[in-house]
Amino acid sequence: MSTDDLKKTPLFDAHVAAGARMVPFAGYSMPVQYKDGVLKEHLWTREHAGLFDVSHMGQARIRGENPAKSFEKVVSADYQGLKAGKQRYGVLLNEGGGIIDDLMTARPDDDGLFVVVNGACKDNDYAIIARELAGEATVTRLEDRALLALQGPEAAAVLAAHVPEAATMVFMDARALTAFGVDAIISRSGYTGEDGYELSVPASEAARIWNTLLEDERVRPIGLGARDSLRLEAGLPLYGHDLDETVSPIEAGLNFAVGKSRREAGDFLGAARIAKELAGELSRVRVNLKVLEGAPAREGADIADADGAVIGKVTSGGFGPSFGGAIAIGFVPPAFAVIGSTLKVIVRGKPAAAEVVASPFVPPRYVRKL
Repeated sequence: MSTDDLKKTPLFDAHVAAGARMVPFAGYSMPVQYKDGVLKEHLWTREHAGLFDVSHMGQARIRGENPAKSFEKVVSADYQGLKAGKQRYGVLLNEGGGIIDDLMTARPDDDGLFVVVNGACKDNDYAIIARELAGEATVTRLEDRALLALQGPEAAAVLAAHVPEAATMVFMDARALTAFGVDAIISRSGYTGEDGYELSVPASEAARIWNTLLEDERVRPIGLGARDSLRLEAGLPLYGHDLDETVSPIEAGLNFAVGKSRREAGDFLGAARIAKELAGELSRVRVNLKVLEGAPAREGADIADADGAVIGKVTSGGFGPSFGGAIAIGFVPPAFAVIGSTLKVIVRGKPAAAEVVASPFVPPRYVRKL
């Protein structure tokens, strides 16, 4: 796809004005970094507040007589049990139990469900959901909205100055409210491991809100590069890398995304495979690796056992600025996934020692109670 064919978010001009380096991502021209560079942006978010443009992601409303019940046909999470004002992580599954996409679904008000999916997957996701829910519920894509993420230990104080109600929210709360003079949907969540918020706002007002938040000296714009290193340190899988249509939520360590009531009912796509895997029939599982020597192991690098036999692949890898070393996510047989085990990663044809460690690499700072 040429540069001219790339879509632009409502914040494109703001990124260019701020000196961002723009790259193709999910069919959009997106900022990979600003003038400070990835390392400084990563550390700033861990210490203060980073502002991200995630408007490339897909936003939609699912409405119907019982939209949660209908939606459960294609996802494994319990959305009928989702309380008002809350959101829940889930996965969209194929018939074989593989992950078509991971997503967030909320009940911010009485207007059905509010769903956010990955940008590169949104066209396919919403076509599948609309097809499977036909006659029961409708899928309305919200093409006229932008999505901003404000992340970091100072995010709450920054947003409270503009939206006092946000200070009363806790992790995974989601509310429809008036913010910055517009109708907004705000959740206390994100994909960095930090406390923070995601704000769905009218596209026409996005640049104004973006610039207003950046007037606070605690806030700096952050690009895709630091967003990736932040989520990697937080042990969060990325669709298209750590997750795809061959990987099940159980293999990926996302057991929590399969609700208890859903396991008992087994009434969703891929339920047979997932039931077997929950019973222990697994050939591979996701692991976190601390690379003990040499350069970082990147996506596609082989993982070997102590004797050098290849047993798996790295699906995400890089340097963890806050962790202080090279880290990776990959898949190996369950017997090799024991915390503390020593494996090897093959980097540029040479084996390097790696230790299986607990997830996440950096402790999360989600606010669960006030």
